[in-house]
Amino acid sequence: MRAIWLRAFGGPEVLVPGPAPDPTPGTGQVLIDVAHANITFVETQLRAGRPGPFRVTPPLIPGNGVGGVISAVGPDVDPALIGRRVISATGGSGGYAEQVVVDASAPFEVPAGLALDAAVALLADGRTATLLVEAVGVRPGDRVLVEAAAGGVGGLLVQLAAAAGARVIGAAGGPRKVGLLPDLGTELAVDYRVPGWAERIRDAVGGVDVVFDGVGGSIARTAFELLTPGGRMASFGLASGEWSPVSAEDATARQITLVRSDAPPERMRAYTVRALADAADGRLRPLIGQRFPLERAADAHAAIEARATVGKTLLDVS
Repeated sequence: MRAIWLRAFGGPEVLVPGPAPDPTPGTGQVLIDVAHANITFVETQLRAGRPGPFRVTPPLIPGNGVGGVISAVGPDVDPALIGRRVISATGGSGGYAEQVVVDASAPFEVPAGLALDAAVALLADGRTATLLVEAVGVRPGDRVLVEAAAGGVGGLLVQLAAAAGARVIGAAGGPRKVGLLPDLGTELAVDYRVPGWAERIRDAVGGVDVVFDGVGGSIARTAFELLTPGGRMASFGLASGEWSPVSAEDATARQITLVRSDAPPERMRAYTVRALADAADGRLRPLIGQRFPLERAADAHAAIEARATVGKTLLDVS
């Protein structure tokens, strides 16, 4: 089968197309013919050899999320699964390929009426956004600031917060990204690369009740200063290259709650199911900003690292 190999850590150019053995499902496993592979920012960090949520050791086929059709099952798995459209995590690797084997309990069936590529775009980001909105407890009338609002998670956070009755302010880097935000549901959209962006928000709404921090670094610190006493802040990304510098002591001093955004596996599965159902019913719309053929995985990683992408980036495998 066709695949993308990571044989040594480095820049995007270390992602090289090459053949790989066709996988075969064993006991308790299913084989997925991959149509689309999901790319996350974390995967670009792992490729570069930086610490991440799981450890990888080259050589390997990277990729932790796919969508496709189950084409074969292991000897003890219900053959009725064959032919079902599914999305699935892969356990940390193997996704940038034409086929992947996963445990039979891992895939999620894609609801009728939801396109497979949209479902793949929701695999990691949909559950994260759903978890964050619930963990923070977004309420009607809350002034909610979403950083990296034109990204995969950020765009979903905008939609979910607006649906909860919040007044949503979106912050993104560059005119192209900022221009996308009103259609997602923002009341105000600002460019955090332009000096004075925080003052624009303060002048418009007088401060915020919630910050969803997807950038980290100095942007996170500035957003934190916009919170009013009793506000809540949750961090979900580090588009700047570093996590939020806001400490628990900082938050306590200003009567701010730093919200944790983790959950056990069974709850994460429930959040994924909810996100897929919301999308199938038209309540949630993932933004697929760019797509690359499998062989151009290196270009996809380079675009993400250059901050040249909007929404979700997918690899089209078949």
